[in-house]
Amino acid sequence: MSAAGNTGRVFLIGAGPGDPDLLTVKALRLIRNAALVVYDRLVSQEIMALIPAGTEQIYAGKALGNHHLVQDEINELLLSLARSGRDVVRLKGGDPFVFGRGSEEALYLSRHGVSFEVVPGISAAAGCSTYAGIPLTHRGLATGVRFVTGHLRDDRSLDLDWAKLADPDITLAIYMGLQSLPEISGQLVAAGLPAETPAAAIESGTTPRQRRVVGTLANLADLTRQAGLQAPTLIIIGRVVSLADELDWFGKHA
Repeated sequence: MSAAGNTGRVFLIGAGPGDPDLLTVKALRLIRNAALVVYDRLVSQEIMALIPAGTEQIYAGKALGNHHLVQDEINELLLSLARSGRDVVRLKGGDPFVFGRGSEEALYLSRHGVSFEVVPGISAAAGCSTYAGIPLTHRGLATGVRFVTGHLRDDRSLDLDWAKLADPDITLAIYMGLQSLPEISGQLVAAGLPAETPAAAIESGTTPRQRRVVGTLANLADLTRQAGLQAPTLIIIGRVVSLADELDWFGKHA
């Protein structure tokens, strides 16, 4: 993975779920020394404020139905910038390799001879659930966790193995699932997961704008709609959500 000639390097950095105090030491150092930052929509305003004045910033965000740049264009942008001889800080929400498409960008750079580094970040599932008082695993409640994408593409139904997901001993952490929550809930209940299974939705987790809605698999979609939750919202489904009130350290001290 060696760079040729004057080609710069690309640093694929996980910015975590939003709280700047959750950045790794390496991520913070690279951000503070950056001359060029390509950033995503989910990078919080608090973390963006850490970028030095005068640093060139390029927005490459994507929202549902509104792509500022499509992924192929982002890949090509990173390649072009690196080939111009510049080091690039590529700032991504959460962790680059957990539903962040960071591996796609890394593969594209690798196949075109551009050197890159990946800096892990705290994933949305780990950060948002913790700040909502919900452990992803807990003895007697959950023996494991599954990360699932709830993103709907072109208004098509989700192509997921509902029978395997409807496991009462597993916690489901669902990314980009707010819009598809009615379908997710209905499919899981149809596959055998009890309708009274505890469930929660966490909007803008770990930031001062965090909002948390706690209910059940049967009523969470209605509760989130009534509360007017907006993306980014993480969905947690499983018995561990029953601990949310007792373990709500962030809500009590925010």
